[in-house]
Amino acid sequence: MPSASVDPRAQMGLSRADAECPKVGPADDGSSRQVRGMWISSVYGGDWPGDPEAPVEKKKASYRAMLDSAKAKRLNAVFMQIRPAGDAFYPSSHEPWSVWLTGTPGKDPGWNPLKFLIDEAHARDLEFHAWFNPYRVGEDNDRRKLAPTSPARKNPTWAVKYGKYLWYDPGLPQVQDLATAAVMEVVEKFDIDGVHFDDYFYPYPSDGEFPDAATYKKYGQGFKSKGDWRRDNVNKLVKRLSGEIKDAKPWVKFGISPFGIWRNKSGHPEGSNTSGLDSYAEIYGDTRKWVKEGWLDYVLPQLYWAIGDPRADYATLVAWWSNLVRGTGVQLLIGQAGYRMGESSFAAKADQISRHLTLNRKYPAVRGDVFFSAADYTSDKKGFVSALLRDHYRAPALIPPSAGGERPAAPAGLKAERSGAGVKLAWKGDATSYAVYRSNGKGEECAPVKASDLLTTTRAKSLVDTTAKVGQAYTYRVTGLDRTHQESGPSRAFVLTP
Repeated sequence: MPSASVDPRAQMGLSRADAECPKVGPADDGSSRQVRGMWISSVYGGDWPGDPEAPVEKKKASYRAMLDSAKAKRLNAVFMQIRPAGDAFYPSSHEPWSVWLTGTPGKDPGWNPLKFLIDEAHARDLEFHAWFNPYRVGEDNDRRKLAPTSPARKNPTWAVKYGKYLWYDPGLPQVQDLATAAVMEVVEKFDIDGVHFDDYFYPYPSDGEFPDAATYKKYGQGFKSKGDWRRDNVNKLVKRLSGEIKDAKPWVKFGISPFGIWRNKSGHPEGSNTSGLDSYAEIYGDTRKWVKEGWLDYVLPQLYWAIGDPRADYATLVAWWSNLVRGTGVQLLIGQAGYRMGESSFAAKADQISRHLTLNRKYPAVRGDVFFSAADYTSDKKGFVSALLRDHYRAPALIPPSAGGERPAAPAGLKAERSGAGVKLAWKGDATSYAVYRSNGKGEECAPVKASDLLTTTRAKSLVDTTAKVGQAYTYRVTGLDRTHQESGPSRAFVLTP
């Protein structure tokens, strides 16, 4: 134990000024923060990994390039599909390896894709949300094509044929247990930032009645209708996972991306003034209840319609969802249809989605946007990303803070020096990640930072600012963030003269 005459800050390599300067609070009140994400689909090879028989290094290189593009285009989160159809992109105790990794269901790819996917995202300080499909089993209803170790093949009564697909029966307790176990295995074993479900619960109507009559007869006593029972089955899973995820790792977020219409006003007085598919009645997702009960950290409705669409106007729906989350503590993100760029019924001009984000500004409840899909975003389909970068994403953004965290101590010992590659920065700290701010000219040593001065974020304690100009003076500051994105006060500034 150091003697009373020794300043404990010196034991940490910090000066008295380093420790005492950060009294100015965090960067801002969070109002300028946004989630900016993209979905990375894997079913059928999707956005990644593409050709399942391609060499592993080629798959890795394509993922790295996708993330580099995402970071350069100002995103801060990815939503990666890791359980596309009753299978796994990781060594699982419950389900077989995904066919999309090797071309053969159940075949070990010889490496751990999920760890790689997470590590590469975190290396760029992108949040990684693990995307699960809870009930889809296979993209073919021939059970013999499943891996021999698939629970749906070993337990034939758990899955049913519906159209050309196989689906787990959500009414079976064994299926609810399996879906929960699949999610919690990933939560417990991997360093993910979020658990994410899309809109697939009971399947979209395509081939008559979903074949669960026997399950309803066995488990549906006490419900007024089969619809109420089906919704309760989904509700049980959502509520259960909400609790188990937080018990295991309180900082891991749980979010769902439902179909954009909960109910039409014609079917319920509190529904939206729309005339699209009624997700409450047709796919048995009672999103409104999940939000009102606080089972989610965020809700991410897929608002894949244009402003002015006569069936489902984007403007109508963003207002409806904003009203729903008000006062609940559930963050609202909006799913944007990058894949629809170029369709005459959606986007005649490149700025359609940019106009969506402009409209979002009227609704403070909207805390960000996620784009489907990664290939459309990184390729700047029909110029929609260029419009976003021009109109909305001129600077990076921090992710909105979530409940339960604690502001870390401010970074200390910030140093900067010019080099051939730009300006080398380094600092000390114990935060999860860091936000680096840069302003032109000579600033005060101890002053708040501005969101507009955010240069980048990183999980390292050093970086090279390659955009710095040789003849320009700069003032740099760094803040720390914990796993829930609570932000420290800024470090003592370092002023770099020309």
